[in-house]
Amino acid sequence: MKRPAWGLLHCCASTFVALALQAPISAQTLEQALVALPPVGSETELSFVETTPLAPTAETAAAAEPVEPVAANPSLADGLRLDNGVVPIASFIQIGECPTCPPGAAEAKPKYPLIIVSGAAQIDGIWFDQPADNQAVVGDARDVAGFRRARLGANGFLAENVRYRMEYDFAFPGRPNFTDVWVDVFDLPTVGHFKVGQWKQPFSMEPATSFRELMFMERSLAFALVPFRQVGLGFFNTAFDEQATWAWSGYRFPTDQYGNAVGDNGYGMSTRETFLLYNDEWNNVIHIGGNYTYNEPAGNTLRIRSTPEVGFTQLDANNLTDFPIPFYVNTGFLPTDSYQVVGGEFAAGFGSWVFQSEYMYAMLAEPGGPQLEFPAGYAQLGYVLTGERRNYDHKTAAFGRVVPDCNFGNGSWGAWEVAGRYSALDCNDEIVQGGYLQDLTFGLNWYLNRYTRFEFNYIHTFLDRPVGNKTESDIFGTRAQFDF
Repeated sequence: MKRPAWGLLHCCASTFVALALQAPISAQTLEQALVALPPVGSETELSFVETTPLAPTAETAAAAEPVEPVAANPSLADGLRLDNGVVPIASFIQIGECPTCPPGAAEAKPKYPLIIVSGAAQIDGIWFDQPADNQAVVGDARDVAGFRRARLGANGFLAENVRYRMEYDFAFPGRPNFTDVWVDVFDLPTVGHFKVGQWKQPFSMEPATSFRELMFMERSLAFALVPFRQVGLGFFNTAFDEQATWAWSGYRFPTDQYGNAVGDNGYGMSTRETFLLYNDEWNNVIHIGGNYTYNEPAGNTLRIRSTPEVGFTQLDANNLTDFPIPFYVNTGFLPTDSYQVVGGEFAAGFGSWVFQSEYMYAMLAEPGGPQLEFPAGYAQLGYVLTGERRNYDHKTAAFGRVVPDCNFGNGSWGAWEVAGRYSALDCNDEIVQGGYLQDLTFGLNWYLNRYTRFEFNYIHTFLDRPVGNKTESDIFGTRAQFDF
């Protein structure tokens, strides 16, 4: 009789148990028998070997026909004969279905969770040259040296379709504070990714670019209008063979640097969509994008302010009054029913050239009052002198870092990049006189290798605050950065 080797177990379990009770077999012999079993799912020839009844009665003994004795087997008790080998019945007793395991599965180490340690540090030095008229408006901007960021985190996979990230900053702001803490479930039908936690909300091309890969030491003045990191959930994916992206999120607003948002109100949403008008085989691209965010802040107040594209001040929870670098523009706290921003993106990358620009228009609705409007924008251009390029990331819809073709050392000087930017933020409207700030920034970047670089920035500021009172200042900044 030819049947699957395991196919008759569920039909004959009681018979097998009865027969197994009379099989005098040692543990070592049983182990040998189990090894001799055919693979699960295979087919084999089965033949039954007759055995002695458990408890013969007088009737059964009289009716039974003589049976020739079975030849003794010195190593195996009588049972089922499989392909000319005798295996004891007890070897086949089990409850439920037999799981199918790939070869070596028992010895394989678990793949998940996968933990990858990451970190980054930015050590900055900043010097100011302030004329007396500028100092009279904004206050004394003191020279600073210290850690702009000192981050340590872990990221990886919890399963084949579940990613996570936990990152903390031990420098500015908060010392320490949460940055990215989220879990991302991907490969979902239609929506692609589902993310929960604290992360950079989908609004603007600048936040989509990691701080590790920025062209300048800081993001532009327009960044002051962005909702940035909040605690919430969202969906995102690519489309049209990664020629487009879309993202939507809902969150508590505003979230502080420790990942907290408290209040009966205080919610927001953001969305970003991008599309490539041009993309060739060398990854040269022309990019357009659109953004929108709607927010009702907890406490019904909101403030817009910014320094001239240098750090050490914004969101510093350890120093709420005496800022080493003053805010050049500041609306103060405004009563707010809702806060909306619309934005547009245009960027292009061809060879070693990268151009990137954005325009944003913020609308703040005061309770029972007028709608205040605060525009901002920037345009920047970068060129890698040594021939490398910033490749476009189709998943984040942003440009990545410069990676030297030859690392510094052994006669090579790594990669060098020059860049220029104009940015503006207008915080003047109606009775609000927060100031109008414009920056011209020049940057020089030296990439020693993929993970180490030095930066130099020169910033010239034009400030109109209050309206009609125009002052200027100069700022020099340097940075040493490493990350892994």
